[in-house]
Amino acid sequence: MSHAKPQPRYDVSVMLTGDRAQIDQVEGDIIARLEQFAYAKASRFAVKLSVEEAVANAFNHGHKNLPPGVPVRLEYAVAPDEVRIAVEDQGPGFVPADVPDPTMDENIEQPSGRGIMLIRAYMTRVAFSGSGNRIEMTYKKPAPKA
Repeated sequence: MSHAKPQPRYDVSVMLTGDRAQIDQVEGDIIARLEQFAYAKASRFAVKLSVEEAVANAFNHGHKNLPPGVPVRLEYAVAPDEVRIAVEDQGPGFVPADVPDPTMDENIEQPSGRGIMLIRAYMTRVAFSGSGNRIEMTYKKPAPKA
């Protein structure tokens, strides 16, 4: 008998077109769900920043050579103890290990890599699909302090 954790089932799936108002509305919906489950302000910030960075990366890097208006898929599920988010672009993907470490002296003034670094710092788990065009992020709600 397998005790493997079942794959995440996403409650919401949205196709984003790059319209700022649409992105803000979806982020607002995610934050509202977090508030319903009493996630702390710091947790809401971590999730919002990670979503913002993942969506920006999808449009700015993944869709760099695609025509405007090609949508990015954002999926999310918010539960009392964790949030699962996936952002998938339609670009060719990338190799995450090839992104320069933005904290290294030689990269400190380079603009790339900071988004992934922030996502990894704030989220509990971060994984990229084999082709590198989908990021799956999990944020586990911290246990209440005694």
